[in-house]
Amino acid sequence: MKYAIVLGTRPEIVKFSPVIRELEKNNLDYFILHSGQHYSIKMDKVFFDDLNLKKPKYNLEVGSSPHGKQTGRMLEAIESVLLDEKPDIILVQGDTNTSLAGALAASKLLINVGHIEAGLRCFDMRVPEEKNRILIDHLSNYLFAPTEESKNNLLNEGIKRGIYIVGNTVVDATLQNVKMATKYNKVKKITGKRKYFLLTLHREENVDDKNTLKNYLNEIKKIPERFNKNIVFPAHPRTMVRVNKFGLNSILDQKGITVIEPVGYLDMLKLIVNSSLVLTDSGGLQEEANILHIPCITLRTSTERPETIEVGSNMLLGNNFEKLSDYIEISITKNRNWNCPYGDGTAGKRIIKILSKS
Repeated sequence: MKYAIVLGTRPEIVKFSPVIRELEKNNLDYFILHSGQHYSIKMDKVFFDDLNLKKPKYNLEVGSSPHGKQTGRMLEAIESVLLDEKPDIILVQGDTNTSLAGALAASKLLINVGHIEAGLRCFDMRVPEEKNRILIDHLSNYLFAPTEESKNNLLNEGIKRGIYIVGNTVVDATLQNVKMATKYNKVKKITGKRKYFLLTLHREENVDDKNTLKNYLNEIKKIPERFNKNIVFPAHPRTMVRVNKFGLNSILDQKGITVIEPVGYLDMLKLIVNSSLVLTDSGGLQEEANILHIPCITLRTSTERPETIEVGSNMLLGNNFEKLSDYIEISITKNRNWNCPYGDGTAGKRIIKILSKS
């Protein structure tokens, strides 16, 4: 059986890495198609290097553009590759425009689709990724759900077949790489253990609206003095474009806030494991913080990772900007002995075993 791995962003590279390693281990026929959704070396190529993964056979270099244009360009280019390569199954991960374009192209060509991380829902249709998740799941033949809750989401939408609870490959990737990450030296100067809070902020609904971004940054700037902790902020290019456009640079230019360029995967793992707290609007960091037993506050109004809240590793801030300091107080004093709801780190192996038997 010939596998097509379709990806386009750094979280997809990370979460696909255990699956790719299983394909290699079992000497299976596969190729990687990269859409170019993340297209800078700092945001992308370094992840393949860090994880020692084979470089993509195809890079479509689609880049950044509005949703419709970006997805349309991907759909056309992915279809062309699939027609040439004729894979038996295409694997997509998560909820990106890349994954949607890949699933749609394959489905129209009657190629089986396997969706890794199926069934996640935040139940907020204002979130672009929520639309993508739903569409991808309904196009897929194999739905690899990380938890019982995600399986139930699929069942509630009338999807009855092809569902497998396998855990989440983010556990595999984190456990496989965290020891290497702690020895990494690129961010050594700013990673004194438990001396800082880690911040990421990049989602469309947070940074594209001036008032929302300003509200978050105004609360964040109070943190260093109140908690005697530095803020380390690997700033996404999208975020800094908006900060500059909205004239909010002075808010970040505060004592105790260290803005750095985007970092590679091992650097980010090291930043997480040495932090006291993670403040993020990223889905993947909610999971990685849970796995590494670092408390997390999610800077969003909804989350597709409710399991992290249920086990006590995560809190959802919503629009309660002024409550951020109170949430931090609760988070840094809580017990960290929660369980990881995303499996035991063998999701990649389970996925390939299921597909190999089909």
